[in-house]
Amino acid sequence: MSWEIVLFNSKQTIKVVEEIDEEFLEPTDFSTTLENHFINIEKDDNHRRVKGDNFEIEFFVDTENVSNKILNMYGEQGLFEIVLLAKLNGWQIFDTGVGQMIDLDKPEQNGYTTFNEHVNQILNDKK
Repeated sequence: MSWEIVLFNSKQTIKVVEEIDEEFLEPTDFSTTLENHFINIEKDDNHRRVKGDNFEIEFFVDTENVSNKILNMYGEQGLFEIVLLAKLNGWQIFDTGVGQMIDLDKPEQNGYTTFNEHVNQILNDKK
């Protein structure tokens, strides 16, 4: 199962995405940074697929710098790889599955496990 995260490069510490001040967002070449960080990348036009041990990350290359980047994640280890990259670059991460910013110092608190719990709760509520 996949889920999406959004990378942000902002001078503002984002607590809630609804409170983002666009003045503090910084245009960034996320695509090049991602491609330089990961080794095993499949390229198909502007689509990229990072293949790692027990994870995959998919994204589309931008033609210009952007202030945020959506990534499709498969496997919990991918989240930890992106958290490392975010820490190195001063980025912040929003988890669309649970609607929260990820604590980069404790990503296990609101990352993949929380996402799976959220999905299971939704599925159980539909029964």
